[in-house]
Amino acid sequence: MKKALITGITGMDGSHLADLLLENDYSVHGIIRRSSTFNTGRIDHIFDRLNLHHGDVSDYSSLENLIVEINPDEVYNLAAQSHVKLSFDIPIYTSLVTGVGAFNVFEAVKNAQNILGKKIKVYQASSSEMFGNSPPPQNENTIFCPRSPYGVSKLAAFWYARNYREAYDMFISNGILFNHSGRRRGETFVIRKITRAATRIACGLQDKVYLGNLESQRDFGAATDYVKAMWLMLQQNQPDDFVIATGETHSIKEVVKIAFELVNLKWENHVIIDPKYYRPTEIDVLLGDSTKARTILGWKPEVTFEQLITDMTLYDLELAKDEKFLKDNKQNGQK
Repeated sequence: MKKALITGITGMDGSHLADLLLENDYSVHGIIRRSSTFNTGRIDHIFDRLNLHHGDVSDYSSLENLIVEINPDEVYNLAAQSHVKLSFDIPIYTSLVTGVGAFNVFEAVKNAQNILGKKIKVYQASSSEMFGNSPPPQNENTIFCPRSPYGVSKLAAFWYARNYREAYDMFISNGILFNHSGRRRGETFVIRKITRAATRIACGLQDKVYLGNLESQRDFGAATDYVKAMWLMLQQNQPDDFVIATGETHSIKEVVKIAFELVNLKWENHVIIDPKYYRPTEIDVLLGDSTKARTILGWKPEVTFEQLITDMTLYDLELAKDEKFLKDNKQNGQK
């Protein structure tokens, strides 16, 4: 039985990756940060099948000790401060977790390999934000030009990965993932913010949603498709870098239109453009060319953009209906 370690296992990608690895008969270990509240909601359905360890990628010594103790065959580094807009507000923290945290993982794996006497395959979660405003379509040969502290931190991690791969003959693959989402996406990320708002407005739980640039174009995929690409990268004989994308662009406005139409609302009556949601440096278009991944990994996206937004909206509509039901019952009980 293969053994895998996932940093960031409580996040959207981490939870879907854990599902996939369990389906493939892995023993799955995950690192979670100690907090005063439970943050395991995305993995509660598989909680009893996971091996969870308290730790943090910013704490090097505990990281190395954990890797030696777990003795994994594969390590997936998904831990990050991953909110782009927030990275402008907390740039130092973003750099420490997203950039230096990855460095700690690679150094810990390098030293653990020496202690364990085995080779460990590593996946590093890179990001399309590293491309910034480089002309689309963007592929593995496109010049990087990040335009946020998050993008810069991810680029640092990307180059740490490349350096460790070449300097120490380590198996580290970078997955340059374009925007992806799904039901487990955090509600502060724009697609989920939109689908949650549209459905809550439809149920009378709120009236407006405040958004930033509706014209920005992104290559949107499904998280369930993208974690398959992560796994496939570590099933190869040689490490490499791969762009993972659908090859289509859609605007934020398109997301808004689909979500509001599904709940029979005119979005213009409820969407307010708020300048505070604009980034200090905006990226106009991100469009990925995943030819290399399709050719070498045999990977391709299965969920369309329309299916993704529809699924998220219908899922959030059920959540909103439940929220409305509980609210009404509480009000009736107080009368």
